[in-house]
Amino acid sequence: MDRLIYTAMSGATQALHKQASVTHNLANLNTPGFRASIDAFRAVPLRGEGLPTRTFVVDSTPGTDFTPGVMQQTGRVLDVALDGRGWIAVQDAGGNEAYTRNGSFQIQPNGILQTRNGLTVQGDAGPLTIPPDSEITIAKDGTISTVQSDSQKASVAVVGRIKLTNPPEDQLVRGEDGLFRMRDGNPAEADAAVTVVGGSLEGSNVNAVDAMVSMIALARQFDTQMKLLQKADENAGHASSVLNLNA
Repeated sequence: MDRLIYTAMSGATQALHKQASVTHNLANLNTPGFRASIDAFRAVPLRGEGLPTRTFVVDSTPGTDFTPGVMQQTGRVLDVALDGRGWIAVQDAGGNEAYTRNGSFQIQPNGILQTRNGLTVQGDAGPLTIPPDSEITIAKDGTISTVQSDSQKASVAVVGRIKLTNPPEDQLVRGEDGLFRMRDGNPAEADAAVTVVGGSLEGSNVNAVDAMVSMIALARQFDTQMKLLQKADENAGHASSVLNLNA
């Protein structure tokens, strides 16, 4: 009887965990460049003397859906979308290098180029600083050029180039902050072959219909596991009654 309890209990728990992952994907339906998490159930035998027949259900996250999102034109100068594979290098909250495909930028009062959620954009030589009172353009290779607003626009100054990388996807891991990092902890090399499209943003690759269907299926799975637990409890009660009669 306890074998059923182990399986149903762990199955219900992991269904809730997977539901949280799907909910997180849905919450980022409109986040530019977001990559959906992929979850899967797997069985794990319970180790221990006399316990080889017990099995736990575990929800694992084997990877990320790297399918490109739909490119949307915004016309905004500080918006860029990656054209094909690649990543934009940023500084995370701890000052370490991380990678995102969210190319919606803003300029801080001190001139530092950041993403809309406050992450400093990395250039090939470090953080990028935009001179005050200047108009900027972002070239296809990520090079940022500026022209003073009060000038005759004859002198163009190159600020730097956004660090664009393209490491193998199997070497990337997603952090709790949603950013990706190299599995070995070292910064990825810049890749000159990665290009961007100005005035555009890449949408999230989350499929809202699939996510909603998954939510419904997980709710039904959870309900099934709870019914199994109730049945196991009923069977245990009936077994106890039979033993009491025999006594």
